[in-house]
Amino acid sequence: MASRLNPYLSFDGDAREALEFYREVFDGTLAAHSYGEFGHQGGPEADKVMHGMLETPSGFTLMGADTPPGMERTVGDNFAVSLSGDDEAELRGYWEKLSTGGSVTVPLEKQMWGDVFGMCTDRFGVPWMVNITKSGN
Repeated sequence: MASRLNPYLSFDGDAREALEFYREVFDGTLAAHSYGEFGHQGGPEADKVMHGMLETPSGFTLMGADTPPGMERTVGDNFAVSLSGDDEAELRGYWEKLSTGGSVTVPLEKQMWGDVFGMCTDRFGVPWMVNITKSGN
């Protein structure tokens, strides 16, 4: 898979509704996974979207999720730019450059869903997410 760059939106409990709305607007295929699917059964966030992705016939990709428990969400700052793919060397290179002089929110390391993932804000205040999938995922 080639690396991709796309917006990643954060929502306040209505990510599923918002992503379904965007699917109606742009058409395409929507996949949405809940926090409950990744070990948060029984909690108030179990049915909330941990990760959603809309891929459209026009080639657009829009990702989004409900803000995780314990993280703050501010309208106007509820986005990040997502870099994803399976070329680990390329994506780690981007991570190193983007995080230098900025701040790391989530270190780039293996996550419970099996991918290597990290979040940082670059020195210009732009939030970034980097997700490295293993070949064959």
